[in-house]
Amino acid sequence: MANRKEKPKVFYKMHVKTGDTVQVIAGKDKGKVGEVVKALPQLSKVVVKGVNMKTKHVKPQQEGESGQIVTQEFPIHSSNVMLYSTKQNVTSRVCYTFTAEGKKVRKLKKTGEILDN
Repeated sequence: MANRKEKPKVFYKMHVKTGDTVQVIAGKDKGKVGEVVKALPQLSKVVVKGVNMKTKHVKPQQEGESGQIVTQEFPIHSSNVMLYSTKQNVTSRVCYTFTAEGKKVRKLKKTGEILDN
């Protein structure tokens, strides 16, 4: 096992970033809208607020302490979410354009709303 090579970490390019508002387009939470709390580019997954909730049973760590049941958000694949415009309440694909200053920004195709400031 000592000669085993480590795989290089692969970071996938995703269309969503932390802080984006997205709508789930597939799975048990289809139709839910939430904010991306965390992006995981190594897994090509995102954690969305209030989506894909799981209950986790936590054992007591110290003597006398009681165990608890914690609900938390788990990652969902980035292909199952779509960017969402809160102004017009519509989902849209993303495209990339340049501003007058020459800065590359993300823009919603359907509404023309610019995401990066």
